[in-house]
Amino acid sequence: MLGEFVDDYGNRFRITPSEWLQEPHGRFHIRQWRAAEQYLIAENDSANTADAGRWTRIDWMTLDGMPPYGWAFCVSAYAASSAAAAEAVTIARRDTPRTGCNGYPFSRMRPRAPADSAR
Repeated sequence: MLGEFVDDYGNRFRITPSEWLQEPHGRFHIRQWRAAEQYLIAENDSANTADAGRWTRIDWMTLDGMPPYGWAFCVSAYAASSAAAAEAVTIARRDTPRTGCNGYPFSRMRPRAPADSAR
């Protein structure tokens, strides 16, 4: 989960232990990792153009047999009023990844290649 990635839609990400950066859409400060349950809780950066200062829950799952995609994520909550409110949202359904993100597919992630940086 940590590193630089590109999703199905060409969006670029940098994920560190303390930050989820989705270029160019937003910065999220990770406040809680729930690795055993495969989700994290983050506070939206105050400079984000949408939902600044709100709270986000990001659920993830590993993918088998889908190279170059190794994992996928679902933003279950993106504008919650508190960390507790974000954590209470449970829309992600890993058993149906094609529709398990509130009716939409989980976004598949692959490692970012040098050619991806030229966008």
